[in-house]
Amino acid sequence: MVFMGSLKYPDENGFDAFLKKHGGSDNASTDCERTVFQFDVQRKYFKEALDRWAQFFIHPLMIRDAIDREVEAVDSEYQLARPSDANRKEMLFGSLARPGHPMGKFFWGNAETLKHEPKKSNIDTYTRLREFWMLYYSAHYMTLVVQSKETLDTLEKWVTEIFSQIPNNGLPKPNFGHLTDPFDTPAFNKLYRVVPIRKIHALTITWALPPQQQHYRVKPLHYISWLVGHEGKGSILSYLRKKCWALALFGGNGETGFEQNSTYSVFSISITLTDEGYEHFYEVAHTVFQYLKMLQRLGPEKRIFEEIQKIEDNEFHYQEQTDPVEYVENICENMQLYPLQDFLTGDQLLFEYKPEVIAEALNQLVPQKANLVLLSGANEGKCDLKEKWFGTQYSMEDIENSWAELWKSNFELNPDLHLPAENKYIASDFMLKAFDCPETEYPIKIVNTAQGCLWYKKDNKFKIPKAYIRFHLISPLIQKSAANVVLFDIFVNILTHNLAEPAYEADVAQLEYKLVAGEHGLIIRVKGFNHKLPLLFQLIIDYLAEFSSTPAVFTMITEQLKKTYFNILIKPETLAKDVRLLILEYARWSMIDKYRALMDGLSLESLLSFVKEFKSQLFVEGLVQGNVTSTESMDFLKYVVDKLNFMPLEQEMSVQFQVVELPGRHHLCKVRALNKGDANSEVTVYYQSGTRSLKEYTLMELLVMHMEEPCFDFLRTKQTLGYHVYPTCRNTSGILGFSVTVGTQATKYNSEVVDKKIEEFLSSFEEKIENLTEDAFNTQVTALIKLKECEDTHLGEEVDRNWNEVVTQQYLFDRLVHEIEALKSFSKSDLVTWFKAHRGPGSKMLSVHVVGFGKYEPEEDGTTLGEDSNSFCEALQLTYLPTSPMLKDSTIPITDIRAFTSTLNLFPYHKIVK
Repeated sequence: MVFMGSLKYPDENGFDAFLKKHGGSDNASTDCERTVFQFDVQRKYFKEALDRWAQFFIHPLMIRDAIDREVEAVDSEYQLARPSDANRKEMLFGSLARPGHPMGKFFWGNAETLKHEPKKSNIDTYTRLREFWMLYYSAHYMTLVVQSKETLDTLEKWVTEIFSQIPNNGLPKPNFGHLTDPFDTPAFNKLYRVVPIRKIHALTITWALPPQQQHYRVKPLHYISWLVGHEGKGSILSYLRKKCWALALFGGNGETGFEQNSTYSVFSISITLTDEGYEHFYEVAHTVFQYLKMLQRLGPEKRIFEEIQKIEDNEFHYQEQTDPVEYVENICENMQLYPLQDFLTGDQLLFEYKPEVIAEALNQLVPQKANLVLLSGANEGKCDLKEKWFGTQYSMEDIENSWAELWKSNFELNPDLHLPAENKYIASDFMLKAFDCPETEYPIKIVNTAQGCLWYKKDNKFKIPKAYIRFHLISPLIQKSAANVVLFDIFVNILTHNLAEPAYEADVAQLEYKLVAGEHGLIIRVKGFNHKLPLLFQLIIDYLAEFSSTPAVFTMITEQLKKTYFNILIKPETLAKDVRLLILEYARWSMIDKYRALMDGLSLESLLSFVKEFKSQLFVEGLVQGNVTSTESMDFLKYVVDKLNFMPLEQEMSVQFQVVELPGRHHLCKVRALNKGDANSEVTVYYQSGTRSLKEYTLMELLVMHMEEPCFDFLRTKQTLGYHVYPTCRNTSGILGFSVTVGTQATKYNSEVVDKKIEEFLSSFEEKIENLTEDAFNTQVTALIKLKECEDTHLGEEVDRNWNEVVTQQYLFDRLVHEIEALKSFSKSDLVTWFKAHRGPGSKMLSVHVVGFGKYEPEEDGTTLGEDSNSFCEALQLTYLPTSPMLKDSTIPITDIRAFTSTLNLFPYHKIVK
């Protein structure tokens, strides 16, 4: 509401429109004890933006009639949050707080609590909103951060002039510090069984500790979670992985307002269990308690503390700039939490070693004070309780007696659990290297053979002792069948599993690595301090060369992959993307194809023969950037080639799919979502443009930028169709298009109504751009040029852009220069003509609807499914829905994707490079 106009700038949508016009963006987030607002904009318009912004806090209008619409936005956000297990678990956890404690509040808000209930109780939401504003929006406990290339004196002058008018109510700052021990209740220290939405088995062990914020100079929970979450030899996870009981573990405090506030701090350990681990969840909990007991006996260790301290110090000293809007948001929050001298460092550094502070926190982590939450689909039917807001099914029971007795006693330690050894990956050489070849602005190809090629650029801009190494191991084998795509996924997951323990030390020393199963090859990404980076890279290639798997690990990973695929398919937005690409990209295997191939059963033998064949013939492409010489870079490629010893590919292969040419009509593919308890629907209307030039791509980008703000204003603010609404410029395997997407709820709207509203928006938009002044058009062009001219804030940003050119084999490293040049040549009439060319008769339109469950989307037999029925369309196949009379005459239904696409022409392979 604060964002919707002020006395000085009354236009409801004025600030958003102003930012969009000048390449800016804004956002706000609410937490338990604070709210953060932030924006960014082109420097030229910073002062005016600050003035418009400050007025929200000086004199916001908060018009009565806007309330109902914004309640709808809040309600949509709540509906989107409902199917998330993390949110459900948090809400359930909060409900265990003692009665009347704020930790037990409903944190989301919905139409019920903000509109219907107040009406029944004669409470005026508008009056309450204004009272809330008067009480909490007061200058004396607000903090402000501004960042710009203007001088500090100028910024100080502006801020004083613009923000001095913010009212100060003179009241003492609200404080919740007296409400300690929210979880000192009989409901805590139990076993809760919960039915999750996703397919997952997980055990979460939680302790509620006194607030830890005042110990930020020691960070005791950081020290403990470092050890508990360790994955190297002697760690909890290393032991559980060997038993094939667990796949992942993370421990600690997420530092959100929910996990750390003035009333308490949480310490929790969450373990993703295998099917086998779920059967032994008490033994898993026992392993955790044995590890903690070992730490309590040993007491805090200075060596470990200093290792963490050194790593955090290195990271701080050689940190790269972050996105300015994230940076100011972070500092603004730090100003609420730390004294002046620690604003920039308080959240990152460990300042002093105080073993007694660490021991005090550590000694509270005993079994008697722990609460256990066990998530599993196997709990279905055993859970007789229901959480009020999210409808989560759960049950509560005492810890099994034999375990409770054991944990009360002086139980034995586990000899397999011990502290980690000294870390050999911590960097100590931060020297910047000299060039060994001429400096270049863009990456150059320094190796080119039948087996592979290498692109290289030595950094001379950011001047930090870090490097980025990326490799793409391309193989035509992957896309040959759905089974192959699945075998490739299994292979990459097992390889990642095999590396987890040996590479963990590097991971904590800020050397990051990631293995990705790409569509056409294996992608290996490594980055961090260049000193020890080659060690990590070689370790990964060694494990790849000597790949192996035990039957137990194979079973564990395939079981997990079934859950992963399933969890992707039950989300409307990911299913919608899968359906859209299945129609557009010929020869693509859908997630449903992959799920079927996996459920049909694959053997360890088939995996090993797939991997052998994969490794025997490849084309390898690499990019190395940062503080590395060209000679060192060549060694990376040489290591891959020598170690894997593969043959070159018989012929060059394309790393993209061929795309079907849509007919010049409006086609509609309408399918039912797969989670029957989920009301969320996803509607996307896509317009296909074709094989286009770089200039035309840039024009499409400009069009979509013009569309963003009116799209939001029409579909969300005015029509309240949903929380997520956005237009997108689409490059689908080189074929250009654009789309408009709305996430809505079947409890509020029918998907075809939304489709019609999108059409209504596009018609009104056509009129809008026809009436655009040349001046307004040029402003938007300038905004897009400025965004493209904007310097990279850190090396990773530059590498990401260059890598995208390599991985898609386009190699147009100076793409931005060409796009800026194109933008300078456009006139308003180009934009109007271009938009009209994609509309009207003969336009290639595709609507994809993934339809949720609710009263506006009845089942075939006229029934509607209620909320919280946690059942899924188990067969997991697409159910095509008929078109209603609303769109029957204007659209052609797609009721079988493969049959539809098999009749269409294919575009030639195309890249947008000229």
